[in-house]
Amino acid sequence: MTPPLDRLRALRADGGLAAAYPEVPGLLADLLDDADPARRTGDLCRAGRLLAGAGPEAVLRHHPDTPVLTVAITGQSTVGELVDPLTAELARHGLLLRPVLGDFGGYLRDLTDPAGPLHPAAPDLALCLLDAETVFAEVPTPWQPEDVADAAARVLGRLAGLAAEYRRISAGTLVLNTVPLLRTHSHQLVDHRSRARLGAVWREFNAGLLRLAEEHPALVVIDLDPLVADGGPAHDPRLAAYAKARLSGPLLAAYAREIGHLGRALRGKARKCLVLDLDQTLWDGVLAEDGPDGVAAAGTLRGEAFGGFQRHVRQLASQGVLLAVSSKNDRAQVLETLRDHPDLVLREPDFVRVNADWSDKAGHLLDIADALGLAPDALVFADDSPAERARVRHGVPGAVVLPLDEEPALHPVRLLADGWFDVPRLTEEDRDRTAQYRTEGERRRLREGSGSFEEFLAGLGVTVEVSPPAPHEYPRLAQLTQRTNQFNLTGLRLQPAEPARLAADPGRLVLAVRSADRFGPNGLVGAVLGRRADNRLLLENVWLSCRVLTRGIEQACLAALLAHAAATGLRAVDARYRPTARNRRARDFYPALGFTEIAREGDQVYYRHDLTECPDTPGHIRLDLRVEGTAHA
Repeated sequence: MTPPLDRLRALRADGGLAAAYPEVPGLLADLLDDADPARRTGDLCRAGRLLAGAGPEAVLRHHPDTPVLTVAITGQSTVGELVDPLTAELARHGLLLRPVLGDFGGYLRDLTDPAGPLHPAAPDLALCLLDAETVFAEVPTPWQPEDVADAAARVLGRLAGLAAEYRRISAGTLVLNTVPLLRTHSHQLVDHRSRARLGAVWREFNAGLLRLAEEHPALVVIDLDPLVADGGPAHDPRLAAYAKARLSGPLLAAYAREIGHLGRALRGKARKCLVLDLDQTLWDGVLAEDGPDGVAAAGTLRGEAFGGFQRHVRQLASQGVLLAVSSKNDRAQVLETLRDHPDLVLREPDFVRVNADWSDKAGHLLDIADALGLAPDALVFADDSPAERARVRHGVPGAVVLPLDEEPALHPVRLLADGWFDVPRLTEEDRDRTAQYRTEGERRRLREGSGSFEEFLAGLGVTVEVSPPAPHEYPRLAQLTQRTNQFNLTGLRLQPAEPARLAADPGRLVLAVRSADRFGPNGLVGAVLGRRADNRLLLENVWLSCRVLTRGIEQACLAALLAHAAATGLRAVDARYRPTARNRRARDFYPALGFTEIAREGDQVYYRHDLTECPDTPGHIRLDLRVEGTAHA
């Protein structure tokens, strides 16, 4: 088998790298199997250099649906070294990097001047790389800790203003970072008392940076301390002195990995469900051979390591990550163990689905995806068996496969290494997700017991409320647009700051869709974005969570909105559909509601509804529409 880096070099040499871009995520995933972290980082950077040479436009000519992330990169020092690892990290997740570099040391102007080099590119992410010189450039010589405290306070105030101004002039997400304190600074002080004071000042500065993210919804602050602790030196003195590159290559590579996770989330690629093997994954032992009393997750050194892994998994579940089981074991024995074994942190109610039998695990995962209404690429599969991982990798394209092995102490490291479930901001809906999917089982049982689908819908008792979002709903609305793929009519995704900006625009229509039924509330499940122009309403996009598809909610919302448009004297409602890799099931949505095609532009289709005959709201839905102070039931 050709090594991944050799394959990339061959593709580049033959001019076929752009055409073969769908191969790239798999090749880069293979690079990560290298046990040596330094070699792994170096190979990823070399791969990024090869990929950057291909260019995003060449890839898009062959694969026009490839999602692109425009990233502005600026900072206190030289930042160009970030491009190669960031290209590779985004490519691992199927994303194309379009980088825009700022001027050396010019981050304040780069990020606040609308006519500068960065803003015309409309970046999705703006990375402002901070380093120790950000503060020490303002410290006199000689200096005392109090001088550093004064400089840090000035810099922190400047960065708070920068975050506010960037939010005002840009819809993108700004990324700052905490700053490691270097030994070459702390040990210029010869007494330990002064060093301790400097350490306190520096940590207060970094704490202030981290708290900025609480005040600015479009700001993300990457904490570099865990990356330095995990991966090595914060800087290379020679590069810092001669090239003004003040963050080390390994640290930039680790930072690029974090940005890859963030970019993936902003492009709707965050995973939703962790599917776990049991034997040698969640507990020590083989249930079929050792019996329930023979497996352990406590009481022994290895058992304690498995128990620690379970605690990590449960922490993820508490934040909305769905858990499921795929195990080759007797189902009754598995359920008994999950209910009664004294060692376990995770219990049966923690899992939204338990597939335990002797059938193929690829089939298990497809069944789990179908039962939860998810696409297979929303799943992460963790198993200690190379054979099972290979079968799932082949049989469930798009699912992430975590390579666990016989060392349980490393299970948490491998689980968390790639932030597969990372989101920019956690919402209450996230925390309630497991309960919501458990309730979904009750709906499934009602459907199975109904004589027809119409009878099921009539018995479900669906209610829908459509109105402008409240400010506390803005994070959830942005997240919904980022994570919704199947019913996202143009593929549009909103940045965290955009809902508030759009809602404040009097020319825009921003509506949140909330639903409930006899089993309880579903929360905010959809959104409508539009704008008014020339006695018409232009629907820019409609989103609906896959959890509530096929219940008529999308038809009810549009029927009510069309009736409202007619009642308020509008002449027409226009809409647009742009196909993506995942939304093709929604291509007939507008025509089914009486819209007529009026134009095509490339793969985009434009529609118009003349409002002479509006569709009826489905009879099984009770809907309340509130727009600009008016209400229609």
